[in-house]
Amino acid sequence: MSYLELAGLQKRYGNSIAVDDVSLSVEQGEAVALLGPSGCGKTTTLRMLAGLIEPNRGTMTLDGSEITRLPAHKRNMGYVFQSYALFPHLSVGRNIAFGLEERGVSRAEIAKRVEEGLALVRLSGMEQRRPKELSGGQQQRVALARALVIQPSVLLLDESLSNLDAKLRDAMRHEIRSIQRTLGITTLFVTHDQVEALTMCDRIAVMHRGRIAQIGSAEDIYDRPATRFVAEFVGRANVLPLGRDAQGRATVWEQPVPVEAAENADLFVRPQRMRIVPLSEPAGGDTARLTGQVLRSVFVGDHVEVLVEGAGGQLTVEMPSGSAAPAEGTEVAVVWPQAESRVFAREVA
Repeated sequence: MSYLELAGLQKRYGNSIAVDDVSLSVEQGEAVALLGPSGCGKTTTLRMLAGLIEPNRGTMTLDGSEITRLPAHKRNMGYVFQSYALFPHLSVGRNIAFGLEERGVSRAEIAKRVEEGLALVRLSGMEQRRPKELSGGQQQRVALARALVIQPSVLLLDESLSNLDAKLRDAMRHEIRSIQRTLGITTLFVTHDQVEALTMCDRIAVMHRGRIAQIGSAEDIYDRPATRFVAEFVGRANVLPLGRDAQGRATVWEQPVPVEAAENADLFVRPQRMRIVPLSEPAGGDTARLTGQVLRSVFVGDHVEVLVEGAGGQLTVEMPSGSAAPAEGTEVAVVWPQAESRVFAREVA
């Protein structure tokens, strides 16, 4: 049995099912992201684990003990809310000490842990400040320290970086991941941001309509999506409608492609996996190839996006920054490894 086990969790609100048969195993010291769009059930799942919501069905087990009906204050879990939930009338030090005081920890031990917590999040010397005197990133660190000083069995992060600007959010991603690895603390992180999930966690559970659509490493989720939803939600993809020629071969833009022909299906290929080559360059035995015309090229900092149009559709190719993009109107070939092709059925409306 894994350190943390969720088995068949369900949560209903009237006739609406927010979480439907969610099962998840997490090893001790592992960081797992619950990734998905708004309304997919990820926060509800986290709140059930924290004891803030009671499931209608299913069980939760921590370190061999069932905690499904255990009150929140007895689960020893640290929770960092999206809004940080700091007490404005208390100093930074008192905010961090709050959970320890509620647990009846001695004053000497509280002082020691608060000092250690401040050092861990790089806020030493700020214990007398009030939350309003801190930046958003500093407030986030205080909330994190408060969750960590209780020495929780599991750390729960609920969209904890969503209120920060892009540059600070990027810095905090690396900082939180470093702290998590240093402490070896089991962590569940709820986010709708795929970059956060891909960079901060050992595994990702992609949620859709109350269920886990796929769980795996960042590489598994990105390179080997199990469902159409995962392929569309995580990363960018060219979605190319599949046809069939007179010989029964699969086609895109009326050109044969080396995938199995299928009715009402689309071919998915990541823009980063594609290359633009001269028309004269033939496709290899394990390479797919389409021809089209360059509509435009756009510089996007670390790469160049090239839009190519064929008979009945368009696709985007991402070229490394500094590459010589073909001129508009140029006839080109687009090639990619056959193994990078994914075929998914179209969803019925």
